[in-house]
Amino acid sequence: MPIRVLHFADLHVGMENYGRVDPETGISSRIRDFLDRLDEVSVYAAEHEADLVVFAGDAFKTRDPDPTQQREFAKRIKHIADHIPIFMLVGNHDIPGISAKATSIDIFRTLEVPNILVGRTISSQVIQTKSGPVFLGWVPFPVRNRLLAQDEHKGASVEQLDRALEEKIVDQLNGLTEEAAEQNMPRVLVGHFSVGGATFGSERSVMLGRDLVIPKSSLSDPVWDYVALGHIHKHQNLTANEQGKPPVVYSGSLERIDFGEEVEDKGFCWINLERGQTTWEFVKVNARPFITIKVDGRAEADPTSAAIIKIQSRELKGAVVRVSVKLKEAQAASLREREIERALREAEVSTIAAIGKDVETETRARFGGASPETLSPSQLVEKYFLSKGRTPEEAAEYVQAAEKLFSE
Repeated sequence: MPIRVLHFADLHVGMENYGRVDPETGISSRIRDFLDRLDEVSVYAAEHEADLVVFAGDAFKTRDPDPTQQREFAKRIKHIADHIPIFMLVGNHDIPGISAKATSIDIFRTLEVPNILVGRTISSQVIQTKSGPVFLGWVPFPVRNRLLAQDEHKGASVEQLDRALEEKIVDQLNGLTEEAAEQNMPRVLVGHFSVGGATFGSERSVMLGRDLVIPKSSLSDPVWDYVALGHIHKHQNLTANEQGKPPVVYSGSLERIDFGEEVEDKGFCWINLERGQTTWEFVKVNARPFITIKVDGRAEADPTSAAIIKIQSRELKGAVVRVSVKLKEAQAASLREREIERALREAEVSTIAAIGKDVETETRARFGGASPETLSPSQLVEKYFLSKGRTPEEAAEYVQAAEKLFSE
């Protein structure tokens, strides 16, 4: 019988961009979005009778979340732990700048909350679930100044420190792999770092500090049945086309951060864990839509009406929306932004991120959209006469005449 495991990561409670404060609770609507996604995880785990929940790091946006955010997060984690064992790994956003300070999730370890295991340092443990034991190994976000002795690497370059840290992490991963090989039970490795070959998304804008990249070969040993990763917000399986390798999976983040994640599905992973024959699936959550509406109004008699028609043709309720209208220089002043804003309000959008004008100046239009500074004198002459309606043959004659003048 498989052991049912839910894997999620990169919650980042505290992201408030494109939100508004609820006057009754004092909480940003965007913080509520992120907490609602955690509620979806909790409900799914309960309804599908999960045996184990694995959180692969980054509970909050910052290392020092405010008490309200901590309370709301703890309330939901405790609700999961009341029924299901949950493992919580420390990510880079959870680590304080000073090693002596507690991480943002250490409180669960300090209070010894039943059914909650916090992974602050590289280690392993057998987790007892109602469907059987699981060997769990874990590697939190690697911190240079805590893992490398200062005197040993004094005077080393940044590249040398990176290499030394990578070697240390790979050695520790090899040690976990050897431990796992001795266990006669399903085995899961949990990590929070970047892996070679992974595709990055918008998380580049929220990551803290310089990033270390771990070789995929250090994680894909078939001794593991599933590798649960956090840190990269784009969901992906790094061993999708590799026979005989365990799934090495970034669950991705639960909620969109900005328009860079507009087309990405958000969610978590549901795993049927069995030694040597694990299966899994990606489960989408109801992340808030981010939608960009592009309107080419250059050929329109009324670009404002064209934009409104496009807005009315889309399902925008509850979405964060930005509108970009392409215009000729002469049209720019006539765009009625308030009418576009009213149409968005009537469509019941959550947030109007921007109503922007992409103005094509006459100079750029004349030169085919290219910047004149990037064109040679001969190209400038050719494009000028083509813009005046001359045939290519006639333009070529003008270019020849101009080149004679240039040479003189």
